[in-house]
Amino acid sequence: MVEKAYKFRFYPTPEQENLLRRTLGCVRLVYNKALARRTQAWYEQKERVSYKQTSAMLTNWKQQQDLDFLTQVSCVPLQQGLRHLQTAFTNFFSGRAKYPNFKKKRNGGSAEFTKSAFKWINGQIYLAKCAEPLPIRWSRQLPQDCAPSTITVKLDPCGRWSVSLRVNDTRDLKLKPTKKLLGIDLGITSLVATSDGEKVANPKNLSKLHKKLRLAQKSLSRKTKGSNNYQKARLKVARIHAKIKDSRFDYTHKLTTQLIRENQTIVVEEMAVKNLVKNHKLAKAISDANWGELVRQLEYKAEWYGRELIKVDRYFPSSKRWSNCGHIVEKLPLNIREWDCPECGSHHDRDINAAINILRMGTRVADRRKGTPTKKAAGLAVSVCGATVRPSESKSRQAGALKQKAPIA
Repeated sequence: MVEKAYKFRFYPTPEQENLLRRTLGCVRLVYNKALARRTQAWYEQKERVSYKQTSAMLTNWKQQQDLDFLTQVSCVPLQQGLRHLQTAFTNFFSGRAKYPNFKKKRNGGSAEFTKSAFKWINGQIYLAKCAEPLPIRWSRQLPQDCAPSTITVKLDPCGRWSVSLRVNDTRDLKLKPTKKLLGIDLGITSLVATSDGEKVANPKNLSKLHKKLRLAQKSLSRKTKGSNNYQKARLKVARIHAKIKDSRFDYTHKLTTQLIRENQTIVVEEMAVKNLVKNHKLAKAISDANWGELVRQLEYKAEWYGRELIKVDRYFPSSKRWSNCGHIVEKLPLNIREWDCPECGSHHDRDINAAINILRMGTRVADRRKGTPTKKAAGLAVSVCGATVRPSESKSRQAGALKQKAPIA
């Protein structure tokens, strides 16, 4: 069984849009008030406020005269908003995310409805406090005998409404096994370079609409904030951003699906994209390449379709190591894309050479997991990998080695 989410566009009636906009506004208000209370309690009393306490606060807010409009919408999205806030704080305290931010109206918003807040009747969705079904444009069919467990209604910054249906897909989606292995090196000039010697071009979706976006943003900066002309200009900018995002995700989905269908094992390099975008000269190009989303899609699609994805340590010198003889060069500037090996004299392409090294390192990692390394994998490991993947021994590994060598008193 696989948990999936199916997203559809829908076009609400004026009554439905009025109710949904009020629901999104209430969700945003409750979320921001709870976040402000939790922040205030920490800075003033050094106390942590739990979800249970914020839920009690919501009950008190509904009883206040100036907040009685909270009772006019479904209570389920309000409670779900508090649960999302609790998840945000959990991720923050675990070091997986930054401190939660306040929600803004210009970003649209979303509301989550659980089973108690909607009805699924004959393939139609009836939300709480709404008499008519949502006019959804069904671009594809849901899996047979699958009913949604959770529904999320979203309004994006350019004014488009969408609904996401979470279902449990009981079908067996595993593809027929194949013996093909593939190493992938992600780049900017070529989005993907494979160990087979192929390169996939980078569509550069932002560059295609950069001039149009720049003119729209310049026009927006001249408008008076809060005016009608400002709202029109803001929507124009948001529509261009939405077009860039949609084309980027469409290309990434098609590419990752093709890679998963054609290969049994895919090896990629584990990349810290958040650290890479700190380089201001390459931040725009790296963000437009969508590396993080590409690897994320490969990861969950490999799980769906019975494939294997292996991540190689980011410190592995895949570009500086010659794939034929194993020679490692000390420095290799980004402007050098092809070169001849000083040891064996073979000609190398930088990206394809890196993809081959990544595949060989991934083979070694896979055999370690199985616990039965083959002669082929052992040979690849000797020719490609040294004692450690990192350029130099880290302090933690050195300390561990010293502990092992130290005599026991």
